[in-house]
Amino acid sequence: MKFKLKSQLAKLLGHSALTSFQLAGAAWVALLAARGFSMVEIGLAESVFHMASLLFEIPSGVLSDAFGRKRSLVLGRLAGMTSSLLMAFSDGLPGVCLAMAFCAFSYNFDSGAREALAYDSLKAHGREAEYLRYSSLEMAVYRVSLAGAALMAGLALAMGHRLAYLLDAALNLICLVVALTLDEVTIEPVRHEQKGAQRIAACVRETVRFLLTQAAARRLMLLNAFAGAAATLLSFFLQARLPLAGLKHAYLGPALFVMGLGGAVGSRLALRLARMRYGRLYALCFGGILVGLLLGAGHAPAAMVAGGFAANVFDDLLQVRTDSLLNEQFPSSQRATLVSVSSLCFSLVMIGLSPLAGGFFAMLS
Repeated sequence: MKFKLKSQLAKLLGHSALTSFQLAGAAWVALLAARGFSMVEIGLAESVFHMASLLFEIPSGVLSDAFGRKRSLVLGRLAGMTSSLLMAFSDGLPGVCLAMAFCAFSYNFDSGAREALAYDSLKAHGREAEYLRYSSLEMAVYRVSLAGAALMAGLALAMGHRLAYLLDAALNLICLVVALTLDEVTIEPVRHEQKGAQRIAACVRETVRFLLTQAAARRLMLLNAFAGAAATLLSFFLQARLPLAGLKHAYLGPALFVMGLGGAVGSRLALRLARMRYGRLYALCFGGILVGLLLGAGHAPAAMVAGGFAANVFDDLLQVRTDSLLNEQFPSSQRATLVSVSSLCFSLVMIGLSPLAGGFFAMLS
């Protein structure tokens, strides 16, 4: 299989940076509120996103494994462009909800496909041992881009929703071009002569068999999901609690930017702790996230930001290490599907913990 590994990985990093740096996407709640939508309507749009994401998470992974990761990434950017254009030109709630569904589809098509393509690209060159280093860098790029978009949320509001979403659509178009230049990598070419339905059925059977027989992989997915959900919920609720604690609105964007950089620090720290046993690393990371939660539960803005930063450090440190361990265990022919299963575990844990976390932070207010 002939392709330039360095170029392939650089394109994948660029894809990650562009998909996470979405100006309007980072300020979508504020943009909808500025257009006159009520909080109930915004909440409904958010629910549509999560329902669509849950329903399509596993099917998108199966399609990626059955028909190619490059095609999945291309479809993801087409869905992202569609979402941005619908948001730009829709005036009513139905159009907004449809846009949120397409936004969820864009995440679903990317989820698993990008990681699977990166791992198998390295594996095709006999360099899969370097995946931890790549994953650490990719997570840092993702976090910095995400934090940068959050920092510029005020610019998106100043531009107005139409121009901001058209800019997001343009970024998705650039990212689509990047995806089209990627090389498809197939480590286990076992389904090329099968019909589409046969490929999908075979992928589903093999994935179910793997999940039933590999208890260690199931345990890693669940442990990572619980830790990640705790850190993510803290970040969500700090967006609401920081202004209530006295932080000026002008400083909210910078505060969220600083907290987001914690993920970049944690992802790079994963390389430093690569030799630490996973059990010890998990205890360290979960303890660090709990410290972050305690700081975030206070009423001093500086300490709350420090808590969000710490939680993100340990969340991404654990995420990078877990991702590397799971990919070592996943068969190449089901890699994208199994990464999607891991993402689904996170979503299900989030659904269960969100009401509890909401009640907990409501008592602190």
